Amino acid sequence: MENWVYASLPIIGKVFLTILAIFTIVIIITRISGLRTFAKMSSFDFASTIAIGSIIATIILNPDQSILKGGVALAGILFFQTVFAFLVRKIPAFEKLATNKPMLIMKNGKILESNLHSTNMSEEDLIAKLREANVIHFDEVRAVVLESTGDVSVLHTSEDKELMDKMLTGVRSE
Repeated sequence: MENWVYASLPIIGKVFLTILAIFTIVIIITRISGLRTFAKMSSFDFASTIAIGSIIATIILNPDQSILKGGVALAGILFFQTVFAFLVRKIPAFEKLATNKPMLIMKNGKILESNLHSTNMSEEDLIAKLREANVIHFDEVRAVVLESTGDVSVLHTSEDKELMDKMLTGVRSE
């Protein structure tokens, strides 16, 4: 009998074997689909990673779900992710429709208020990210970019160096 405190030895054994099987499947599928599988290159990649985690947890913890069904679901998500990445690379109109472009929210020590508001970030959120990057003065900041994955990139230096234009390739400034 299983309850919220105790699980029988056969159930624990089944969970362990399921973990071995499902992670073996993940490793095989990842080797086939490539390194990008778990990279957070876009919001779609991030969503795929969450879906994969959810499937793995469901297969491991739900005895009513088969390992085969989980393996097929994982392969399907990774196949769709691969097709999505291919379409984004090859069809500019699809890329524009399906992906978010990074947004510049600070440049050369100045907060771009309208961009900050359009991304639904507060100034307090921005300052927290600056602290995480060890910025001690706005003048050190060359650029802050809200990436398409939701990450915040802080480009800063204490030296008097100009930001290379190429560092902002693909970043929206308005």
